Amino acid sequence: MEEQKSKMITNAIIAVIIVVGLIASSIILASSIVKIKGGDNRIIVTGSAKQQITSDLIVWTGSFNAKSPNLQEAYAQLDADKKVVLAYLVKQGVPKDKIVFSSINTYTNYIILPNGQYTSEIDYYDLNQTVTISSEEIDKITEISRNVTELINEGIQFQSNSPQYLYTKIADLKVTMLAEATKDAKKRAEMISENAGSSLGELKYADMGVIQISPLYSNEVSDYGMNDTYSLEKEITAIVHCEFDIKK
Repeated sequence: MEEQKSKMITNAIIAVIIVVGLIASSIILASSIVKIKGGDNRIIVTGSAKQQITSDLIVWTGSFNAKSPNLQEAYAQLDADKKVVLAYLVKQGVPKDKIVFSSINTYTNYIILPNGQYTSEIDYYDLNQTVTISSEEIDKITEISRNVTELINEGIQFQSNSPQYLYTKIADLKVTMLAEATKDAKKRAEMISENAGSSLGELKYADMGVIQISPLYSNEVSDYGMNDTYSLEKEITAIVHCEFDIKK
């Protein structure tokens, strides 16, 4: 008898707790709805736009060097190598006005003792010079960048760097892309407001996000934006954050 009475009291307490919980939940929900209705009635959405682009400019650099214990001999060797490099590039069909040689960098290397200590005695001079080509003939310069190390067979210590592929109309394209991204943001906002039984009002604020220029079919992004220069085919993505009024 006592056990049955105890169970009845326990069940009653549980029932009271459930009722109190439901009442509290209703109060919280009601206050949330009031907050939404009594707020600024605005919606913030993110819009984006993508477009594939093909690079229209290639920039390629290579370097060569000469070493000698005698500075004058090193300069003479580097000058002779420069003439061979120039003749090679012209023979490959590159106009002379597209070939730019840098100033000469000179490094002095000193003799090192067996214990690793440097001395003041000169071991040899190392002279280095770079050559740069900027051209719209992308296929031709790409091929040259791959084959130019043939100069090693002529005794020239030549190193070819990876070409950079650029898109020169990026400034104009950004304007178009941002306009498309804004349209996308408005379309998203209209869909959300319609599903909520409201209508979209005026644009109150817009914030441009970073521009991502990434290799084609790549998912790589950066918080600071990307500017891929090592891919011929690229994809540009523009992001905008927009805030609209909501009409009830």
